Amino acid sequence: MTFFYVYVISSVKTRDLYIGYTQNLRDRLSAHNTGKNHSTKHKKPWKLIYFEGYIDKKDALGREKFLKSGSGKRYLHKQLTNYFQN
Repeated sequence: MTFFYVYVISSVKTRDLYIGYTQNLRDRLSAHNTGKNHSTKHKKPWKLIYFEGYIDKKDALGREKFLKSGSGKRYLHKQLTNYFQN
């Protein structure tokens, strides 16, 4: 069975967040940390702080879109309260 993941990574350097979608979390995080992703290469290293798994690609893509919205960002800040307080 194939799984689809929505993930949130945080820049160790700037604490900026990046929200994305992938089928392979390990490979995707490695790509972010080795500079293979143009939009994140200047803020590496990155650490994974949150992910959700889905069995349907459309569900994962819909969730990614939501998490990138204002409501989604508020949800993440509420869900990850302890992370953001440190």
